[in-house]
Amino acid sequence: MILRAVAVLALILLLWNPSSARLLPAGDQPIVLLDASLSMTGPPWQAALDSARSFAGRRAVVWRFGAGVTAFDTTPPTAGASDLGPALEAAAGRAGEVVIITDGNVDDVASIPPDLLRRPRIIVQPRRAFFDAYVASVEGARHVTRGDTVRLKVSYGAAGIRGSGLGARNAAIVVSVAERRLTSQRVTLPDSGTMSTDVAFPVSRIPNPGWAVLEVRLDGAGDAEPRDDARLFVLDVSLEPAAVIFASPPDWEARFLARALSDVARLPVRVFVETEAGRWRDGATLAPVAGAELTRAASAARLVIATGDPARAREFTARTAGAGPVLLWPTNGQAGDWYVEPPQSSPFTAALAGVSWDSLPPATAVTVPARDSNRTTTVALAARLARRGLARPIVTLEQRDDRRVASITAAGLWRWAFRGGAAEQAYRSVIAAVVDWLLGEQGAATRERAAPEQLEVPNGLPTVWRWTAPDSARPLAITLRSGPTTRTNTLRFDAAGRAQLLLPPGSYRYVLSGGPEQGVVAVETWSEEWLPRAPAISAQPGEATARVASVGLRDRWWLFVIAILALATEWALRRRQGLP
Repeated sequence: MILRAVAVLALILLLWNPSSARLLPAGDQPIVLLDASLSMTGPPWQAALDSARSFAGRRAVVWRFGAGVTAFDTTPPTAGASDLGPALEAAAGRAGEVVIITDGNVDDVASIPPDLLRRPRIIVQPRRAFFDAYVASVEGARHVTRGDTVRLKVSYGAAGIRGSGLGARNAAIVVSVAERRLTSQRVTLPDSGTMSTDVAFPVSRIPNPGWAVLEVRLDGAGDAEPRDDARLFVLDVSLEPAAVIFASPPDWEARFLARALSDVARLPVRVFVETEAGRWRDGATLAPVAGAELTRAASAARLVIATGDPARAREFTARTAGAGPVLLWPTNGQAGDWYVEPPQSSPFTAALAGVSWDSLPPATAVTVPARDSNRTTTVALAARLARRGLARPIVTLEQRDDRRVASITAAGLWRWAFRGGAAEQAYRSVIAAVVDWLLGEQGAATRERAAPEQLEVPNGLPTVWRWTAPDSARPLAITLRSGPTTRTNTLRFDAAGRAQLLLPPGSYRYVLSGGPEQGVVAVETWSEEWLPRAPAISAQPGEATARVASVGLRDRWWLFVIAILALATEWALRRRQGLP
């Protein structure tokens, strides 16, 4: 009976599984945070792996950090960022020693609380010192026509220890497409920091219309790091401009409108400005333009826009091809603080559902019509002066015979785009909604469900896709082709309507299944991780603390032995006595 009672008691304790606490030494089971960013490539990574393996005898838990936090493996580092904060916050919830193994180039040190950064032990595996010349950025118009000139603003720089001789200072900016050189320009490298230069060449040098991926390379620098010597720039080449803007007088409204049309509606835009009465110039070069050229451009365009004083461009807007749509945007209205109100019932209600109207700057002026709008006019947006009085229409839509005409009568909306953030997105949404209504089935955003936020992405960072359709986001299958390689994946959008897709360096032509969406995205070899930088953190011993571990009875092996021995002994004794 005693043996049976012991066995039953042991089984009850195993089922109950009460726990007890014990103090573990500070160095027991440390958490090792291993930097897996691209800057660790080469000797620093091998040294970091050796350091991480040295903690294996202490039952260490190893995490990789970079653009995110992942489990440990020995594959080469691929992350395009060094964000330590998320990994350190996750490790802070567990007492005991925390070890950081890095090259010191951490991006988010300034945002990490000092007390959180004071605790871990930091092991630095530094990169060797070297001289590096690089292309920092490339800016320019995304959509051009065959008769335009590509104008790129190229920023380039140098860092690290420079070698001697002219070869370390003189270089050339070379622009090419599909290994075909388009232009080159000599530059002089700075001692340190970055400089900018303008590179221009005719679009006609690009062999084929459509999407093209330009490579902007810094040649002849003789630096030790070639992977940041080039950047990619995606360009859309059309045969004719899809939108023509006549600005009289030229102002900020026309400038921000042209940028929004190019980015949001993805239309090649050409701007003409009237600097003096009857004298029109090209908005990009300020070269004089003859009236016949203005008429031809308006006739070939899919969309004609007149801003400032639309009457000054009436002779051109009246000659659009067939029944082409027209956008009129007068800016000389009644001055004041005009606050835009959300649309109650209009064609834009769904497209503008996510706009926070109360946070937007007021319009600076509104053109009030001398008489009420006719019955065929639809009011899409309205505004009130100082939030009081009668609401005045500021965006109206009208069908004149076979032509669609939209009017925006508010001035100062460019301040939405200038502010950035949610206000800029509201501006882009309004422009996209107006253009899509004008173009009808030809509008880009009318048919598109998702689009990439950026056409070029640095190495090691994901391409980000944004859901643009008014309905709820849903997974979309995507096919990407890069040379002979074809890959298929699925874009899964989060609550904010964003999806991420990590791709290796290369140029990809994408097609979304079940829709007309297609285009080009490029993943660069370039990354900020390749640039030589001063370490943001240095080695430190840390402040390891002991931790309390909770151990359940099921983790005590001897309790299982007691239960088994008690039951086996009782069974053997009963067999010797002839009992069942």
